[in-house]
This record gives sequence, C-alpha cells and structure tokens, in this order.
Amino acid sequence: MDVNAPADPTSTTVADDPMRLSQRGQLVELIGSDGDAIHFSTVWLRDMCSCPECVHPSGQRLIDPAGFTDELVVVEARVEAGVATVRWGPDGHTSQYVLAELEAVAPPHTGGARQPWAAELAGHIPAARHGAIAGDDSELHRWLSGVEHRGVGVLHGVPIADGEVARVAELFGHVRVTNYGRYFDVRTQIDPANLANTSLALGPHTDNPYRDPVPTMQLLHCLSSSATGGENVVVDGFRVAEQIRADDPAGFAALADCDVTFTYSDAHTHLAATRPILELDRTGQVRAVCFNSRSMLPPVMATDTQALWYSAYRHFARLLADPGFQARIVLTPGDLFIVDNRRVLHGRTGYSAGDGNRHLQGCYADIDGLRSKIAVLARTL
Repeated sequence: MDVNAPADPTSTTVADDPMRLSQRGQLVELIGSDGDAIHFSTVWLRDMCSCPECVHPSGQRLIDPAGFTDELVVVEARVEAGVATVRWGPDGHTSQYVLAELEAVAPPHTGGARQPWAAELAGHIPAARHGAIAGDDSELHRWLSGVEHRGVGVLHGVPIADGEVARVAELFGHVRVTNYGRYFDVRTQIDPANLANTSLALGPHTDNPYRDPVPTMQLLHCLSSSATGGENVVVDGFRVAEQIRADDPAGFAALADCDVTFTYSDAHTHLAATRPILELDRTGQVRAVCFNSRSMLPPVMATDTQALWYSAYRHFARLLADPGFQARIVLTPGDLFIVDNRRVLHGRTGYSAGDGNRHLQGCYADIDGLRSKIAVLARTL
C-alpha cells in the first residue's frame, strides 16, 4: 500500500456513497467514511477479488499471478450501499468489494488487539471455570479472546487427573508433542535434566528457545500444591521490550539484531536454535521475545557490540525481576494457567520440597489453533 498517490487528471471518482473509490495512475484510492484516504495498488485490489472465478468454494485461491499485466486498469467503478463493483481492463473481469472490509484490512496489521500490562494485571487476568468453557461456546470464546489479547489466562476447576492439561489444550487446538512427551510433569526429581524439576526459584523465561520453531503456547496444570512457596510469576515481555526501547534505543536494536544460541541436551536429545532475544515484524513492533538464561550460550558477536548487547541484556533481566512488571498467580489444585510463549515470560519463587508436595503437569500447543477456534466460534455467536 502506497500513501503517496500521484495526481492523475484522468482518474474516475465515484461519489454516490459516503465511501468513494477512484483510480489515480497505478493506485486506487478509497475515501473512507471518516474522510481519510487509503491507497491500494491496482494489482493488490485485483488480487483481493473473491468471485467464483478467483476463489474456489473450498476457500483456496484460483488466481494465477502470472496473468496480471502492467496494463491493468480500472475501466469502470460504481459504489452502491457500501459495495464497489469494479470492471477491470484489459480482460474485462468484474470484481465486487465490500468497502468497509477494504478499509479494515488496508492498514498494516500490527497486532493491535494485544493489550500490554505490568503488575496491575494481577487482579484482571482473563479467567474462567473449566466446566463453563467446556460446555458453553460463548464462554470459551470470551476466555480464549482474553488469552489472545493479554497473552495469559487462568482456568479454575480443571479435573485433577493425569493428562488433563492436554485435554484442555484440545479444547482449542492440538497438543505439540516434544521430547518431553504429549505432556510432562513438573516436580522435584533426583538428578533432574531440567532445573524446572528442582525446588529452586526460576526467573521469568520463555520455554524451549532451543527448538525451531518454538512452541507458541504453554499450559501448566496444578495437581497438588502443599509445599511452602512456589508462587508463579508472569511478565509481559512486549511491555518490557518497549521499556527497553524507550530507555536505550541502541541497546534495543542490539537485542533485535544480534543472534544468540540456545541449547538443551540430555541422554536422548540434543537441541539447538539460534535467534535474537527480540524478534521484530516489518513495522518494527516486537512480535516475539526469546529469553532463557538457563539455556543460552555466551553470544558470539563482534567485540565492539558485546558491551552494548550485554548492557541491554542485563537491563532486560533487571526489568523482568522488577515487581512492578510482574503479576503473580497462586495455583491451587485444579487451577491451570496458559501463556503465549512468544510474549509472556513465566517463572516461580522457590519452594520447600521437604514440607509438602508441588506437582504440575504441562504441555505445549500453538497459537494458530487458538486463533482458529476464536474465529470459528465467532461465526455462530
């Protein structure tokens, strides 16, 4: 989309509707209901056609981009009741567009649905009861939408049963099976391969950064919790990243530009993946955070970059540990929490393994399943 529309005295404007469509050179201009202009390239608008010649009933596209030509032009356009009918040249193809839909999809998508948060989230984490979301589509839609917007959610009253965490994941998607299995236990073990299976405190982190791709959703279900301590902590990594950007723009850039390697190894597995701490989209917005000091190798980078990178890395770690950015979750048996593993870091306080039990089960899933479920439920609500 190009916002710099060239003047073209031959452009044709349709003005019989609050929304107007016109062509200016190789751009098509939509004057929205608020009077603002949005510009599309002609080839993009032609590519958006959803008529039966261009889109199969299955929803898959039939358009062959090789058939687009540099001579593509709007021969005629008329607007009635918010719907534009466009006849294209030179082939005479006719397309129809709902202008409100064009207005909605034209600006670059920047994840505007997400709602950043800090410690104040503690009393406002999206929550529901398991029985409600399992039996009521509107409740499931409400809870999942909250999880998507905030990156975290809590579910109460989940049956205390082995593997129930995976069955919750299947309410909206598919379980991502890993070397840890379909689901896994988090409790104190002798000679553990992972520090999660000790009673030590764990700082806020994202899980499995040594995988490619990283699982995008994690669920943890409390089966027992009688030990002292073990309070769960969650931090909005996007919120922290924006604080870094404000405090230290050069350091923020270093965290986004410099790759680091994460590894995990046990008797049966060796995993490694290389990526930056902060992944940005094409608009410069943070789209993923990857932070796990337990599995990160010392970075390999130019010497003159190391001081800047480490300064930003330390600053990031300090903000993660700042109670002002942390929301705390006390899990009792039957409680489950879910996080967007690309955004929300989770950790826990240490606990006493000698005066009680602490047993959680976890599993991984992917956010495309969650988003798909939200979209499908929205069709009937």
